[in-house]
Amino acid sequence: MNSDQPTANNVSYDIGLLFPVLFLVGIGIVMVYSASSAVALKRYGSDYLFLKKQAVFALVGLIGLVICRHFPYRWYRPLTYPLLALALVFLIAIQFTDYGFSAGGAARWLRFGNLSFQPSEFARFALIIFLAYSLDKKGDRLKDFFIGFVPHVVVLAVFAGCIIGQPDFGSVVILAALTWLMMFVGGVPCLHLFGSLIILLLPLTYYFLTSSQYRMSRVLGFLNPWQYPADQGYQIIHSLMAFGTGGLWGTGIGKGYQKLFYLPEPHTDFIFSIIGEEFGLMGAVIIIVLYAWILLKGIKIARNAPDTFGSLMAIGLTIAMGIQICINMGVTLGLLPTKGLTLPFLSYGGTSLLLNMASIGILMNIGANNNK
Repeated sequence: MNSDQPTANNVSYDIGLLFPVLFLVGIGIVMVYSASSAVALKRYGSDYLFLKKQAVFALVGLIGLVICRHFPYRWYRPLTYPLLALALVFLIAIQFTDYGFSAGGAARWLRFGNLSFQPSEFARFALIIFLAYSLDKKGDRLKDFFIGFVPHVVVLAVFAGCIIGQPDFGSVVILAALTWLMMFVGGVPCLHLFGSLIILLLPLTYYFLTSSQYRMSRVLGFLNPWQYPADQGYQIIHSLMAFGTGGLWGTGIGKGYQKLFYLPEPHTDFIFSIIGEEFGLMGAVIIIVLYAWILLKGIKIARNAPDTFGSLMAIGLTIAMGIQICINMGVTLGLLPTKGLTLPFLSYGGTSLLLNMASIGILMNIGANNNK
């Protein structure tokens, strides 16, 4: 069958993947309002501010999902290096142009008028496309250290060098984990991956952690938050208090109190804590099940993809989403050091929501080609 001819696959949507995503986005809109209303009213005089913005973000994200669902995934191949270059330009622009701006002591955003976005999120997407393209193109030559390993690490190092200056050590860790996992799946020898992990990555991680006071403070707060209840351990303690207060069934939507100027960023980094408080353990489990379903669908699409590029692209998008989910939930539950990272589909934020929904659209497009 000619793949250019319209078929049911070309116009259909994977309901098994679409439903949990839309369900999470809907919950996210409700929880963004619940978590942010008090903060928005005090800071901006309108308790609906973040609700309205999140609803707009969701609409734009849905449009992005539809566009990416119908944009043939193979067309990303010739766009690999333009996307990579554009991501690099965005990252450099933060530091060297007036469009970069800071929030919370970190310069991680670009602002154009009333619009702002986080280039590191786009860099993650561009890196996935590059790794899928490069790993597919090199094929059997991946066993060569200077072909299968070095070029990918060089691209990672360039991005990491730009991001670490923001500073955003957490995003560097995510990009590194994503790169290593995609190289592992793509067929780069384990000797190269694990050998370099011991020789290169672990010493660099130790250096960056110990060379910065604020990073060490986060580690200390993570190891013993109760010893630093007023500073390093403050966020973790109040996040755990939120889960503890929620119990099995929660306090009820809108009735949580940690969002009332106790827990910082309740509508972004710690929205899962508010869900745990207001919906309890059962609500948190439902959220985790929905995420697990999405990730399993992504893995299935990757396994059944019609070519290696599609398979690597699908697994890369799934891995990136999975890492983001695990880190955010790990932070809120006190299992990982504090890291400012949104929870896909739920947290307030346009860049994250748009790119994650676009990723779902790409996964659907790859899945629709599985039988061709």
